Amino acid sequence: MDNNKFKISAKEISKTYFGDKDSNSLEVLRGISLDMTEKEFVVILGSSGSGKSTFLKILGGVQDATSGSICLDGVDYETALPRSVLNKFGFVFQSNNLLQWKTAEGNLKFMLEIMKLKGEDWQKRVDDMLSIVGLLDYKTVYPHELSGGMKQRVAIARALVHDPEILMLDQPLGALDAITRSMLAYEILNIWKKTQKTILMVTNSVDEALLLASRVIIFSPLPAVIQREFVVDIPLEDRNPEIIKNDTFLRLKAEINEIIISNLQGV
Repeated sequence: MDNNKFKISAKEISKTYFGDKDSNSLEVLRGISLDMTEKEFVVILGSSGSGKSTFLKILGGVQDATSGSICLDGVDYETALPRSVLNKFGFVFQSNNLLQWKTAEGNLKFMLEIMKLKGEDWQKRVDDMLSIVGLLDYKTVYPHELSGGMKQRVAIARALVHDPEILMLDQPLGALDAITRSMLAYEILNIWKKTQKTILMVTNSVDEALLLASRVIIFSPLPAVIQREFVVDIPLEDRNPEIIKNDTFLRLKAEINEIIISNLQGV
């Protein structure tokens, strides 16, 4: 298949953590292949400890694969992306990892400093990104003065400020209370509509996956393989609080839950 048609591809990615003895080795991923087109929003689901975050970090150049290859914009980088292409990625983790001694604006500027991006246009982009996440009025506020949801919105703005091509979301809502989590899920949907970034997200929530994704990938328990893939053919205009009544949403949710419950029961 022509890799040039995909923004990023994983080909037979495997990951094993080797201990001092063979018996201490842990095989986490086994032959995972996944293609993503530009502007696509793909969500990976699976039980805790099923290798979802490991796969995301490998695909984003944070970790190396044991075997397999990663293709980015048609170029095969084998098991590890070089540092020269890492600016194409933006990361948001479950912990916001904000610098507590810097304001919301300062956290975004720090990312630009790391990327060695300077100039008036980049300064304007700081304001633009804070505006996209609804926090422009809080640009001079420090993290300890922000709610959990607001901190995570700053983290999303920081991940976007250097204009990455691919956004990696590693359980970005997992540390939030239920109400804030739901509100921020819709915020992520709106951000994707506005920015049209290619997004790969890991979550444990079926509802979040079906709200956000164009495709949902189910990982098996370790060693993880792709068990199933679901196309979420729900129009964007129907992705609102009423989605929980949508027939397609209900059907997909039932099918996905059945797989997850079977995995948890070891069936």
